[in-house]
Amino acid sequence: MKPLLLSAYTATTCLGVGLAAHRTALREGRSGLAPCTFETVDVPTWVGEIAGVDAFDLPDSLAAYDCRNHRLALLALQADGFADRVREAVSRYGANRVGVFMGTSTSGILQTELAYRRRDPATGALPADFGYATTHNPYALAECLRQHLGINGQSTTISTACSSSAKVFAAAARQIELGTLDAALVGGVDSLCLTTLYGFASLELTSREPCRPCDAGRDGISIGEGAAYALLERAQPANAGDVWLLGAGESSDAHHMSAPHPEGLGARMAMQAALHSAGLAAGDIQYINLHGTATPANDVSEGKAVAAVFGDGAVCSSTKGATGHTLGAAGAVEAVICALALVDQFAPGSPGTRSLDPAIPLQYQLRGANLPLRHALTNSFGFGGSNCSLVLGVMT
Repeated sequence: MKPLLLSAYTATTCLGVGLAAHRTALREGRSGLAPCTFETVDVPTWVGEIAGVDAFDLPDSLAAYDCRNHRLALLALQADGFADRVREAVSRYGANRVGVFMGTSTSGILQTELAYRRRDPATGALPADFGYATTHNPYALAECLRQHLGINGQSTTISTACSSSAKVFAAAARQIELGTLDAALVGGVDSLCLTTLYGFASLELTSREPCRPCDAGRDGISIGEGAAYALLERAQPANAGDVWLLGAGESSDAHHMSAPHPEGLGARMAMQAALHSAGLAAGDIQYINLHGTATPANDVSEGKAVAAVFGDGAVCSSTKGATGHTLGAAGAVEAVICALALVDQFAPGSPGTRSLDPAIPLQYQLRGANLPLRHALTNSFGFGGSNCSLVLGVMT
């Protein structure tokens, strides 16, 4: 693929709002996870809840979109002057030449959960003020942002579980290369809800302590919420420190509804496709941000896949011990973390991980370190075998 400039990017997770908060936390090896006190959830687990989401008000023009997911979306959008950068791109290219590509897994499902509590006791009807189309509906996320930012180009939401907001980078890149767009807002937003927390608990995939990716004693995930965005543009004059999307690889191994392929077949295919797309060899990658969910099956499967493609030639870590697993937002969150790693020449560590699993033969990094980084790869693998890998690079 032709390289695309990440002319602006930002992230909001339990580590804080914006890039500065994430830089500091990653440097310190700090986690934002805490025991779950969300809503009425009664699950013994730790989560990555973002403070202040419910207190953030949407503008009157977006009143119909009011839900926790869209409050988080707009809270994150204002960080780092990101919304202003997008509006500048709209002014520069024209509203029809900028697109919106968002990823989410559950969207505003919490709004539906709350509405069910207020059903009519006689008929079971949902309350009249509940609007599925502008809250729970996954497309509502892209439409909310499109309206708020004055974008009239192609707009879509991808919902492929935990690969959702990685795949939006690939989808947007295709449209820009086809010539239908000059720039695209890409990203992902997922907020905490009861369905996710109880659902993963019912699958026995949640940990009772902060998650420990690739640890010998790992026993499950810590669910988080997050929002992250990037503005992709056609090639501009290159400056030192610019971060570029160089390649994207997707695969679907369809091995099982929730379990990864035991040998990481689809994961391996996605990473190889991303390298091919970027025109790079495995030896050109210095850092890999693993999907690294801290479930026994996922980490071993991914470890085998990464070892098959890269051997132990690249430093690896999972930052989900810091942010939790932000599900549909994970791809975008971790792409932004890779962008920070490349700009700062700092490979983050893996908060929470104590003793590496000997069955995962990687150059796994427990603590962050200053390293010369030119290219980074990030993995996002979703239920059903939906896989996506992205390659990012920095101008030196």
